[in-house]
Amino acid sequence: MTKKVNRQWWKEGIVYQIYPRSFQDTSGNGIGDINGIAQRLDYIKSLGVDIIWLNPVYESPNDDNGYDISDYRSIMAEFGTMAEFDALLSGIKERGLKLVMDLVVNHSSDEHKWFVESKKSRDNPYRDYYHWWPAEKGTPPKRWSYFDIDGNAWKYDKTTDAYYLHYFSVKQPDLKWENQKLRQEIYDIMKFWFNKGVDGFRMDVIPFISKDINYPELPKEFNENFIPFYANGPKLHEYLYEMHTQVLSKYDVMTVGEAPGVTTDQALDFVAEHREELDMFFHFDLMSLDREQDEVFWMNKEKWKLTEFKAIHSKWDAVFAEEGWGSLYLNNHDFPRSVSRWGNDSKTHWYNSATMLQTFLLTMRGTPYFYYGEEIGMTNINFKNITDYRDINTLNRFEMAKSNGENLEDFIENEKHASRDNARTPMQWDATQHAGFSSQKPWIKVNDNYTEGLNVAEQEVDKTSVLNYFRQMVHIRKTHLGLVYGKYDLLLPESEEVYAYTRTWENTKYLVLLSFSTKGISFKLEGLMFDRAKVLISNDDVETPHEKGSFYLEPYQSIVYELL
Repeated sequence: MTKKVNRQWWKEGIVYQIYPRSFQDTSGNGIGDINGIAQRLDYIKSLGVDIIWLNPVYESPNDDNGYDISDYRSIMAEFGTMAEFDALLSGIKERGLKLVMDLVVNHSSDEHKWFVESKKSRDNPYRDYYHWWPAEKGTPPKRWSYFDIDGNAWKYDKTTDAYYLHYFSVKQPDLKWENQKLRQEIYDIMKFWFNKGVDGFRMDVIPFISKDINYPELPKEFNENFIPFYANGPKLHEYLYEMHTQVLSKYDVMTVGEAPGVTTDQALDFVAEHREELDMFFHFDLMSLDREQDEVFWMNKEKWKLTEFKAIHSKWDAVFAEEGWGSLYLNNHDFPRSVSRWGNDSKTHWYNSATMLQTFLLTMRGTPYFYYGEEIGMTNINFKNITDYRDINTLNRFEMAKSNGENLEDFIENEKHASRDNARTPMQWDATQHAGFSSQKPWIKVNDNYTEGLNVAEQEVDKTSVLNYFRQMVHIRKTHLGLVYGKYDLLLPESEEVYAYTRTWENTKYLVLLSFSTKGISFKLEGLMFDRAKVLISNDDVETPHEKGSFYLEPYQSIVYELL
């Protein structure tokens, strides 16, 4: 008997993430803009997706590409105006789509009026909006920063002879959620956007918002891996419950938290319905699979194993088997392109890899998130020169490596695979100059492969393209509710070449077969009834018969069967 499910639009929806700087430029300044997104709404609708997630478009000095916000109620001039945003939102609603914005409230920009005031004097009304450590108390206890050249999260400010806390760039001071007045300011900002008609928030590093304001020395177990410490502040759940009670519960919206440091045993504290906190969150277990254990930005020299990939997804599926809800993603603005990372972007295997990974995301339980260009199989750009990079993370770490006398060739070789800029190159619309993204030189280089069929225009007219496969697979998920809510069971857990699983819903079972191999694979599956099996979709020819549970997959092939 299938357990009763609590159906929700955000569980059944498919999310399409847009990095506005790189999507479509209409002003001719080489930077994507709001009007560019509006211009492409019919295309987005044609994909079959339901929800647009828009990376930050707020006023910002752009130290971290919009994640350093100087005015939460204004639109960055490079992107357009509030009137243009309102028109975009109206266009989204007219097409039956929904819009999710980024909520970046662990930190603000140092150019936000709150921080400008906060640093003026120790008795300024805004002083307690941020974390300050008076210099007369000595050097503050060590805290690590993601984007600081020295790796130090405390920055000395001589105006008031004190240090301020910044988990990220020195231009991103951390907000002090322990101040109730600050929390109310944030809730008012959220209401401002909800009252405009925005349908939810993706919450940037939301587990980091609570700090121990005694700023104790880091416990020894966190000296090498500080992230779990940052993600487990003393009042975190109190703040999330308050946010839900005062704001989120008043609107029909969705929330997804970016949740580095959150483990499976903590997951339901965030998303179990009775907790009244978040709807879902992004875990980072998969994003850490091919990285060095204690260095989040350094690729592991040994290739990741499919058994580990499967174990991660199976483990997280089990967490939400009875309550709560999960999210599914293979790349985003912070991580390299999925086909280059988890598939194979060589010309031989690119098509099957891209479509196989699409099949995977759209046949698993959880809300799937696709990143712009993923629907056409965009790949990593692999910049060879530091002058091509734009990301503060790569640039600052390059300076650190240089000052430490490290091998800079090794550093660049790592960034070819690890850099966030791999995911930020312009959308490849057609084969004209700059891939149809802009009439002028883009803010970051376009991947050269846009002239080789890897663009929307050429894939639109090819019925067998990656793009049109994506549309077919989206339709299959939307017309087979069992692929959304059905029970997941892993098959062949020890195989390093095949990811096989079933989804079971009411009287229907689905079998999903995915090859992660550069070779053709033969294998057997026992105990499945195939007398009335139907192939729903495949990205390659299907060999028949599959008598007595015998199967064959081409390299990176995917097949979805409906076992009636």
